[in-house]
Amino acid sequence: MGIEIRTHQPGGDTKDFIEAGNVVFAGDPNWIPPLHMMIGDRLNPKKEPFYSHGEVALFTAWKDGRLVGRTSATIDRTWLETWNDATGHFGFFDTIDDPDVARALLEKAASWLREKGMKRMNGPMSLSANHDIGVLVEGFEHPPVIDMGHSRAYQGALAEACGLVKEKDLYAWRYDTKDGVNARTQKAWEQVMAMSEVKMRSVELKRLRQELDLVMEIYNETWAGKWGYVPISSAELDKMAADMSLVIDRDMAFIAEVNGKAAGVCIAIPNLNEAIRDLDGKLFPFGWAKLLYRTKVHHPTSARLIILGVREEIRKNVKRYGYLSAAMYVEVAKRGAAKGYAWGELSWTREDDAPINLGIRSMGGRIYKKYRVYEQPLA
Repeated sequence: MGIEIRTHQPGGDTKDFIEAGNVVFAGDPNWIPPLHMMIGDRLNPKKEPFYSHGEVALFTAWKDGRLVGRTSATIDRTWLETWNDATGHFGFFDTIDDPDVARALLEKAASWLREKGMKRMNGPMSLSANHDIGVLVEGFEHPPVIDMGHSRAYQGALAEACGLVKEKDLYAWRYDTKDGVNARTQKAWEQVMAMSEVKMRSVELKRLRQELDLVMEIYNETWAGKWGYVPISSAELDKMAADMSLVIDRDMAFIAEVNGKAAGVCIAIPNLNEAIRDLDGKLFPFGWAKLLYRTKVHHPTSARLIILGVREEIRKNVKRYGYLSAAMYVEVAKRGAAKGYAWGELSWTREDDAPINLGIRSMGGRIYKKYRVYEQPLA
């Protein structure tokens, strides 16, 4: 019967698209099925604000009548406005170990993007650079943390066999709280915390949406112009606030203030994947009770640091505040250790973020996963 590619409409019947993940990762002990509710929302234009500035097509592959893979094709108008490079994205790139299946899916995504006028394709980005990104190429022995992807060990080789080439590697770092921080970093934290004008305050959950506005101000100021940067819309912030309110640990999310003004942000969230690992993506009939207990009563032992940044005007004052980012790193590590978190993932950083990567390494972090973003011209 050969290979058949089927198209699925976002918000329509996406059951097979979701099930393809379970098919591809069957037998992988480190695969954690995402909650069907969460991935279902991402594939639903009525619930995912990305669709207000993006177009999405979903594809599944069938070989001899059997479901064997999936991918998506995405046009993000915010990316196009930011980078002006006629680039579309593929995402959700999960297949069995078969180059013909991978090629058929990628060709379908490329054809769809080409018809929309795109000149280049990169990814995977599921759905955008602000969602799951990259093919895992190192660290397969570790389960994915919240909002990070997982891949079969052969997936990268299949992408390259289909003509895709590396565009950028992204690093995920691991920090174990039992290791503590070195004396130099500890001293930096002490120096900053001794400054009367500096305060590290936890985010206020009752006004989380407003707090996220501050976070995004600093995020935009710090990351604008760097590879993969795409601004986050107001509607996307609304959803982020709603999602984070369910899992956020306020002690692990704080704002560094200098003279009463926000100077830096640090947001770490409990690793929800640790709590849903055995739920098979289902909250009913007993998943809800397990999830509530594991997040509210006996919280996860791991967390993910998703953002740590300092305003440019503060960073420029190197003599006075040059150690502020290091102090924030120590602060979140100390808070995590005090609350019983055993380790945390810092993700992600770009391979060419030399100062950031050097700083993380000097504070005890180690690269334990690598994700690769691929590209291909669509001429």
